[in-house]
This record gives sequence, C-alpha cells and structure tokens, in this order.
Amino acid sequence: MSGGEDLDGVALLAEPARRSLYKYVAASERPVGRQEAAAQVGVSKALAAFHLDRLVDGGLLETEYARLSGRRGPGAGRPAKLYRRSGRDFDVSVPRRDYALPALLLSEVVAASARSRSAAMSRARSLGVDLGKEALRGIRSRRGPGLRAALRRVLEDRGFEPQADGREGLRLRNCPFAILSREHSDLMCGMNHALLSGLVEGLGGAGIKAVLELEPGWCCVRFKW
Repeated sequence: MSGGEDLDGVALLAEPARRSLYKYVAASERPVGRQEAAAQVGVSKALAAFHLDRLVDGGLLETEYARLSGRRGPGAGRPAKLYRRSGRDFDVSVPRRDYALPALLLSEVVAASARSRSAAMSRARSLGVDLGKEALRGIRSRRGPGLRAALRRVLEDRGFEPQADGREGLRLRNCPFAILSREHSDLMCGMNHALLSGLVEGLGGAGIKAVLELEPGWCCVRFKW
C-alpha cells in the first residue's frame, strides 16, 4: 500500500461514528456483526453497515461470514457479515518518512553480531526498568491491583493493546515491532521480552512475570500473576 493510500485509509477515522465503530471492532477478540456494533456505538444498523463497509474498502477492517445462531442446514438463515481488524500496517507521516528501512538495516547488523545482540538485550531491559520506575510516580498504591493497573497503562501507551487472558494475566494483541519481527523474530522477540521484563522490574512487580510465549496472532510476551 502506498503512502497516499495509507493516508486515505487513516483519514476515514476522522468521522466520529466511524472511528467509534472501528475502535469497538478492533478491540474485540472475535469478529463482530453489524447489529452488535451498531448497538454498542449507538447508531442504526444501516448506518453502522455503511461505515463498516467503508472501513473495509479502506483496508482497516476485513470481513468473514458465519451464522451467529450456530445452526446449519435448511431454515438456518443466511450467514451474517462479520468484521474484524485488518492485519495490514498503516504508516502515515507528512511529509513521507521511511523509518522502517533504517530500522531493518540496523536490526540486520545487530542480529549478525553476538556482542551487539547482547548489548541490545541489556539496553532493552534497562529501558524497561526506566519505564517502570517512571510509571510508579503516578500511582498511590504500589501493591497488586495498583501495580497491575500501572503496567496496563504503560502497555497501552506503547501500543501493545493488553487484554485480560482469563488466566490471571495479560496477553498483548498487538506487536509494535511486527515489521521487524517478521524478518528477525529471534532478535526482536528477545529484545521485547527483555524490555517488558525490565518494565516489571522497574515497577517492583512482585508476583508479576513477563513470559516469552509464542502464539499466532499475539505478541510474543504474556504477563502472569
């Protein structure tokens, strides 16, 4: 996708109702139907359908079809059109910049040198510690719930999109380093794990662990407590 197309796609989010629909669908762990999205945002189903399809045309959402009732065969009704966030990356800057290329070149240099890799892991952990200590300044309670809330805020600010995993912890729906991790997964996942382990250390998060767990569709680190 070209820079101009990226800009056109992101510009679709300027419309408030459309932006709200996108946020709801993007935050959902499963594909969302028109009726559900409309009810959550407070617009008509017809208006929701119009905006959702515009987001599909712009590349921000993708679609699939399924019967919401779970029924099959005659009388089951037509499959519903469902929406989910697109896996496409959008890179918008004015004027056009390309930070991914030098980042990729630098990552290739680091990946080729054991000494550079070790230095990168150490620096990533140090940065994570600094982020954790900075987050501590804004909270009153430094015990369990307060620390977990502070952790979540840092992760949200950094684009990780944390979500409760139902197993006393957090999973991360987004990898902010996805472009680089596709080419150098060992290096980037290692640095990411070092960064987030340092974050926990900086928070003084007794009982919180950043664990490296590779699972398709998720960031490589999961938090447990």
